[in-house]
Formats: sequence, C-alpha cells, structure tokens
Amino acid sequence: MDQYDGHGVASAIRVVPTGAALGADIEGLDISRPLDAATLATIRQAWADHLVLRFRGQRLDDEQLKSFSAQFGTLDLAPLAAAKDGHRQEPSYISVISNIVRDGKPIGGLGAYESLWHTDMSYVDKPPMASALYAIEVPPSGGDTGFSNQYLAYESLPADTRRRLDGLKLRHDSSLNSVGELRRGFTEVTDPRQTPGALHPLVRTHPTTGRKALYLGRRRNAYIEGLDLADSEALLDTLWDSASDARFTWYQQWRVGDLVMWDNRCTLHRRDAFDPTTRRLMHRTQFAGEAVM
Repeated sequence: MDQYDGHGVASAIRVVPTGAALGADIEGLDISRPLDAATLATIRQAWADHLVLRFRGQRLDDEQLKSFSAQFGTLDLAPLAAAKDGHRQEPSYISVISNIVRDGKPIGGLGAYESLWHTDMSYVDKPPMASALYAIEVPPSGGDTGFSNQYLAYESLPADTRRRLDGLKLRHDSSLNSVGELRRGFTEVTDPRQTPGALHPLVRTHPTTGRKALYLGRRRNAYIEGLDLADSEALLDTLWDSASDARFTWYQQWRVGDLVMWDNRCTLHRRDAFDPTTRRLMHRTQFAGEAVM
C-alpha cells in the first residue's frame, strides 16, 4: 500500500501485528494530512482484523486530531466529568485526560489513578463505536493502557455458558466513571438492581465482522436483568474472568506522539496507575455508534 508525500514520493504503509491477541502498528503514515480512499480502506481492514491500531511518531494539534478521527466515523461529544473533579470542560469533541493541575485546578479528567477494565460510555443507548487517544505528555513509567479481545473472551467460554447468555441483557452503570468516581448529577448506587444506565445484550454482534463478543461495560454496579442478584453476580464473575484473561490482552506503553484507536464494540481497556508527581496529558476523540445488537 503506497501513499504519496507532498513531493510525489511514494512511501510504503505497513501493517505490523503486535503478535498478541489484538493490536497492530500502522507504519509509514503521517496522519496529520487527509488520507486517500485506498489508504483508508487499508486502515479499516487492519482495524477489523486487529481491533486496536497504533500510529507512532505523530504530530497533531486538536484540529488535526478531529480531522483524522472524522475520517472513520461521526465524532461524539466528550462524556460527563466526575462530580468531585474541579475540571469542567465545555461541550467538546476533545476529551482531556490528564493529572496536570494548573492554577489549582485540574486541566483534565481521570487523574493518575488506575482505571479498571471497561468499555467507553456503554451506559448510553448508543455507545461510541470507537475511541482514539493521542499522547502529548507521558510519565517516565506507568500509565500503560491494556486492551482485551472480547471476541476471544466470548469464544473461549464453554458451550453451555454461551447458550445461557442468549437473550440476557445487562444494565450498564452510568453513575461512576472508569476510575470509580461519581459523575456529576448522580447519587451513589448501593443495590445493583437499582443501577441507572442503558440496558444492552450481554453478547453483541459486530456490525462489520459479524463476530460475537462479550459486551460487559464495567464490573461495578452491573446487573443482569431478570436474575436474582446472587445469580447475576456469580455469572458476571465468570464472564469477567474470561474478559480479563491475560491470554486475550495487549498493553500499550506510551510514547509522546503515539495515537492509538480501538473498537469499543469488541474490546475492553484499562489503565495502570502512575506517579501523580509526574505529568501525563492525552487528548481523546470518540466516534458515534449504533444501538447494541
């Protein structure tokens, strides 16, 4: 696959798999410029095949980040901030993910905490289909992002468990963010059966690949509709054991200039904690999705 630079010189675009259960590098591409149809087709196919793509050594401002992202889907507005977070972002297509404090106020969300396994915004009726995260500042260590292949998590389940999941739906908690902070405007949930948020099938079929994947969102406050609470908790524990199995994961160790985009419909992701005295600054976009089927 070739792309021509401004001087008419072709450079090869390479898709290099990580060798893990998911993930691939796209090499030889400057994503600050518009992509031609053939290049987009190559990236889309690589994305369908590998679920998570990484583009290293990029130099993007926010407009270029939005322009790149918009080539793969309609942009979605950033999610609500946590209630205790002094960071108040106006409606925007860019989420600021950072622990940096300026003039006594955080410039972004999620701090330096560990972020548990989750799927972005699964608590809405039409969750974003994908997200892209661009590294502007990274700490010397920590803050790695893990991804997990939910096709394999589903396919590895015993046949009787897969049959049991047919028709079951899960309530996805909208009150907490991925680091466990209460979102602005919500009250704390003490009984998962009272969890606010969208109801989605436990297993979703990917609209592009046709493959089935577990769709679990977040573990805390989740509830499988129609089951006794104890039965719901036990089944969710089994599913999460598979969803977070190390065999199905790959970890991104960030460098400045990395852009990683992932398919929310068939992956989970998490973040390692890092030293809060160091700086981490990331800008994220997300792409509008469809109803979960």
